[in-house]
Amino acid sequence: MNRFLWPLLGFLVLVSFLAVGLTLKPSEVPSPLINKPAPRFSLPQLQAPDLTFSSESMIGKVWVLNVWASWCAPCLEEHPVITELASRHAVSVVGMNYKDTPQNAIAWLRRNGNAFETTVSDAHGAVGIDFGVYGVPETYVIDKAGIIRYKHTGAIDAGEMRGELLPLVRELEK
Repeated sequence: MNRFLWPLLGFLVLVSFLAVGLTLKPSEVPSPLINKPAPRFSLPQLQAPDLTFSSESMIGKVWVLNVWASWCAPCLEEHPVITELASRHAVSVVGMNYKDTPQNAIAWLRRNGNAFETTVSDAHGAVGIDFGVYGVPETYVIDKAGIIRYKHTGAIDAGEMRGELLPLVRELEK
């Protein structure tokens, strides 16, 4: 009897860990970069690869970095919210195309609209690694001093944009 009890208890413990894990939301995983300087980067612009964009050019501004890819289904779901954020609200939104080909990314933007102030290409994912990106989409709010103040993993919906992201941006702009 005892030889069956231990494996059963082990199985029940594993099932309970799995059950707890399934209730967690990846978007609520805290980033170790919150309240730390954003990684500095200089990347080629997606639609003009001979020109670069540097994160240092954003010092003095509150801005949003949205990491996306053409192959990412949640990015397409989130895109109308990011478009609204960029076009209706007074905040700079920079897109970082992650581990994608420029041709696919440019075609995706043509099909779905491009409200980004600029879009950079992180084709090999090196800058994404510096930011701790482990999936797309991810969205960061960076303050005037270049400090990351917010990170959202997964697609942002309109409620999260209006209830979390925009109030933070407004507070940081004061």
